[in-house]
Amino acid sequence: MSAQRAPEGLKVGGKRLWNRVAGPFELEQHELSLLLQACRTVDLLDRLQAVLEAGDVVIESPQGPKANPAAVEFRQQALALARIMAALAIPTEDASPVRSAGSGMVRLRATK
Repeated sequence: MSAQRAPEGLKVGGKRLWNRVAGPFELEQHELSLLLQACRTVDLLDRLQAVLEAGDVVIESPQGPKANPAAVEFRQQALALARIMAALAIPTEDASPVRSAGSGMVRLRATK
């Protein structure tokens, strides 16, 4: 199976993640769905980072200083991305893919 093209609508960060994962691995449909969500989350994190860079982490409100909502959302999206990536169980260079059936972990197969 050849590498899947990045879906329409992904931005630079999302396309980069897609190519780094979909390129070297053969993915099942449910894995592609997880990867797409991870890519969209990366793109959202990039947008939130730009908002934070243009402003500040703490903003003034009628009740006084408070955390910038973009910082709060960034933290939540970063946690979501970590969970999605853990569900994909992408092996690192020093680790082998998950091989046990029924372990609840997604199995990936290298195509190269």
